[in-house]
Amino acid sequence: MGYFWLKAFHVAAIVTWTGGMLINALALSLLAAKPQPHSPSDSGLLAAVRRWDGTVTTPAMGLAWTLGLAMVVWAGWYSSPWFLAKLVIVTALTALHGMQGGALRRMAGDAGGELAAPLRLSGPLTLVAVMIIAVLVVIKPF
Repeated sequence: MGYFWLKAFHVAAIVTWTGGMLINALALSLLAAKPQPHSPSDSGLLAAVRRWDGTVTTPAMGLAWTLGLAMVVWAGWYSSPWFLAKLVIVTALTALHGMQGGALRRMAGDAGGELAAPLRLSGPLTLVAVMIIAVLVVIKPF
């Protein structure tokens, strides 16, 4: 019974983390398309997104990692190929989230410039990564 509670909270944390990353991606694409400096309404949006990222998205990411690793220990999946593939993708998502946070901080400081390719594509990259992870976890193809 305890494993299923762990799994349920892990999934809830993932949904929250993914939603936050999609919000970040949308805000970055909207704000990057506008000329510098940002208007007061842009600054308000940026502050709100950064606040949400710091209070909701980042803690959800930490919880997803913690609960996920607890499930790995519980089930003994250390060397399962599907888990190792998932671990690589989750690590990449974590890095992408860090890049999003850095870009949001730079925008808050009125730093202009182009977004790096992973940031311009962070919405689709997040969705594709989560879909691949879902297939790996549910089907365990290898």
